[in-house]
Amino acid sequence: MQKNNQEIILDTLSIQERVGQLGQAISRDYAAGNLLVIGVLKGAFIFMADLIRVIDVPLVVDFIQVSSYGSGAASSGQIVLRSSPAMPVSGQDVLLVEDIIDSGLTLQWLVKHFMDLGARSVKICVFIDKAERRAHPVPIDYCGFSIPGGFLVGYGLDFNEHYRNLPEVCHLKNPA
Repeated sequence: MQKNNQEIILDTLSIQERVGQLGQAISRDYAAGNLLVIGVLKGAFIFMADLIRVIDVPLVVDFIQVSSYGSGAASSGQIVLRSSPAMPVSGQDVLLVEDIIDSGLTLQWLVKHFMDLGARSVKICVFIDKAERRAHPVPIDYCGFSIPGGFLVGYGLDFNEHYRNLPEVCHLKNPA
């Protein structure tokens, strides 16, 4: 199905089913609770909201905002910390929730950042993995979908801050 310059890649039902499966796996792995879930703003907020509602263990939520894209469609290669979590991470089991991983630069930086702050553990839950673009090795503990190629928008994913509100994930044709 197409909308103007968009082709739907993941519909809302597929997303909902996969998020439920991820929530079950995370609940099993963190059965003891005391989980600090940190969402990477802005892209992960919709995925994270749906995800934490299906995680059935005690958890605390916080956010971090970093940027490596600026206003373009390609990463600048530089990580800029825009805001830090309010919760202390020292001694905590941290679950980083990210919308998409491509080069791996941002998540590699975030894992190191939280380990340097004294996190007991850091695991990664990513909505979309674009492994073919990986330039920096990053272990992904929970992966929603692997989608090669294309510029994706919707369900929190944006292009120049637009399209986040789409309920499905679409391939954006000709991002400029």
